[in-house]
Amino acid sequence: MRRYPSPYASSFSFGPGPISTALKALIGANVAMFFATAFVPSLTRWLGLSPLAVLTQLRLWQLITYMFLHGGVFHIVFNMLALWMFGAELERMWGTRYFLKFYFVTGAGAGVITVLVAVLPFAFSQQVMYSLTIGASGAIYGLLLAYAMYFPDRPIYMYFVFAIPAKYFVLIMGAISFFSSVSGTGGGLAHATHLGGLLVAYLFLKSARIHPMAEVKYRYMKWKINRVRRKFDVYSGGRADDYDRRVH
Repeated sequence: MRRYPSPYASSFSFGPGPISTALKALIGANVAMFFATAFVPSLTRWLGLSPLAVLTQLRLWQLITYMFLHGGVFHIVFNMLALWMFGAELERMWGTRYFLKFYFVTGAGAGVITVLVAVLPFAFSQQVMYSLTIGASGAIYGLLLAYAMYFPDRPIYMYFVFAIPAKYFVLIMGAISFFSSVSGTGGGLAHATHLGGLLVAYLFLKSARIHPMAEVKYRYMKWKINRVRRKFDVYSGGRADDYDRRVH
């Protein structure tokens, strides 16, 4: 029987593959909001994440809307590039529905973590309280963590120069965000939000194992499907908690 190459078989092709409908929608929404805030700057104050406004004025929508705002061309270009690079393969593996759920839960969860950090009795927390956080970085960091959990040895080019395994890349970026948050440095970057994205993503992926009966049903159905798919040499895919799965 003729064997057709799997889309996961090679790590050396340019980019992670075509942009799906979901990624097009997310990128399109971010680009649309970027131009909207350029013409109506007041939207940034209304839709960006302000912990003070969330706590005192109950602007809860900011926990979602801040993800679609960006502060400059380079900000949105690099975030959307990262969304494509890390999100495309995860969406193919998870499916669109789970991917979108993960993206919005980690993004909103990172916003909640930012608000919680703002009420802590530390000096850097006051800076967070009165800041305005914008950007999809919380959700992007969540995707980066998930990517590192599934492909820990996949090389990522840090600053487009140094090839670092994904698992170490995440550790380095997490450490930079942590020390930048505590020290209050970093040029206004939302380091608390970055850390929040990493934390929420980790808890989200781990939480899939707390339902034993659902786990049994999933494993049984996967076993039945794989019996059929092996006849056709189809890549079986998986769900978000198949951490030990490797590409063959």
